[in-house]
Amino acid sequence: MKLLRFGPKGAEKPGLLDDQGVMRDLSGQVADIGGAVLSDDGLAAIAALDPSSLPEVAKGTRLGTPIAGTGKMICIGLNYADHAAESGSKVPDEPLIFMKATSAIQGPNDPIVIPRGAETLDWEIELGIVIGTAAKYVSEADALDYVAGFVLANDVSERSYQKDRAGQWTKGKSCDSFGPLGPWLVTRDQVADPQNLSMKLSVNGAVMQDGSTATMVFGVAKLVSYLSQFMTLHPGDVISTGTPPGVAMGMPTPRYLRPGDIVELEIEGLGQQRAEVVADT
Repeated sequence: MKLLRFGPKGAEKPGLLDDQGVMRDLSGQVADIGGAVLSDDGLAAIAALDPSSLPEVAKGTRLGTPIAGTGKMICIGLNYADHAAESGSKVPDEPLIFMKATSAIQGPNDPIVIPRGAETLDWEIELGIVIGTAAKYVSEADALDYVAGFVLANDVSERSYQKDRAGQWTKGKSCDSFGPLGPWLVTRDQVADPQNLSMKLSVNGAVMQDGSTATMVFGVAKLVSYLSQFMTLHPGDVISTGTPPGVAMGMPTPRYLRPGDIVELEIEGLGQQRAEVVADT
């Protein structure tokens, strides 16, 4: 299934995308796309519905983040060897983790806002893992059983805040609008192999990133198991798994995002995002 949330920011309703590409309203069936709804039983109950019996959602309706109530968004740094190289960094021996504030999360096509004073705004296409069942001390062999599905993510980053302002990376990753997710949450049964998905990001029509999840250093199952050794992963939590090469920071002469730029990205089977970059007013 492809699950989504639609409507004005802060007042989104749950929905799904049917096989004909029509958005359907689930608000008469579930309260939202979060919590117990993300469990195997919750998803099975939605899958048993006849989509044609659900009200249609008007074309052009805004899409919000497809997951409600995300408690934490955990990001993995330097998880593609070629991206680590372009960043001048060593591939870590263990997953490098940092947090992105949940207040950064937004819909897939909402504007990306340049913070006041920022001059090094960058892009990072990433595969997002959405947790469906609480996970603590899970094995790598069982890890995927705790996953509800996958989502397209853009780990928007302000490089100066991240690298030059002391402390951890979080401040360069957590500004408002720095966490576009969606358009859909694609349930795990619809993703045959999360380690073999093509991914592409362009800026103003020019392809900047063209990679595959096949080149991840630490795969999906490893990351879920690893993180569960340190913290309980709760339904709705998102793990953003790192980015392939092609970010602005890795260019010989970086060309960072400016007002008016259009960022488009897609991961095979997970849909597309299209966002305009705007200045913070």
